[in-house]
Amino acid sequence: MIRVLIADDEDMIRTALASLLRLEPDLEVVSECRDGAAALAEAERVRPDVCLLDLEMPGIDGVDTAAQILRSVPTRCVIVTRHARPGVLRRALGAGVHGFLPKSRPADDVAAVIREVAAGRRYVDPEIAADALSDERSPLTDRELDVLRAGARGETITEIAAALHLSPGTVRNHVSAVLGKLGLATRQQATIHARERGWI
Repeated sequence: MIRVLIADDEDMIRTALASLLRLEPDLEVVSECRDGAAALAEAERVRPDVCLLDLEMPGIDGVDTAAQILRSVPTRCVIVTRHARPGVLRRALGAGVHGFLPKSRPADDVAAVIREVAAGRRYVDPEIAADALSDERSPLTDRELDVLRAGARGETITEIAAALHLSPGTVRNHVSAVLGKLGLATRQQATIHARERGWI
């Protein structure tokens, strides 16, 4: 039996998917979670073979949840998402995720992907993979991306400067360069833009 943990904050989707997967003779749903924090705790408790994680969850998103789970539990992770942005795929693969597919796929396909991943293979939806190959690369320097990462939770310029061992003036210059390159008005907009494209 392949033991599966499911995490999705939408109750109807999570319970429906769990019910459908339980009809498969070789799959056992051992835990259902509403968010990333619960998924992390449950993964450590039940040690599933595969974790099926929604990308858009409150608190910790699916990619960050997968990265944390994979550091402490010998399992494999699959991300499912309604909005399959190419940049997020790159971020997911960088975090060690083993599968990536849209929520629009039927339950039979999800079960097949779980089997593939449990057998040690990777699976990426072909359309998402094709989009990722043609997606734009970041025009920002590594240091500019560091500044966005360090301020991703709304940290002040002074806090970012301290975290990166830079002067506040240098951080302001990097922020100004980022906004100019992306044609955006605020650091928050730039952070959202970069996160959606998988740059940070």
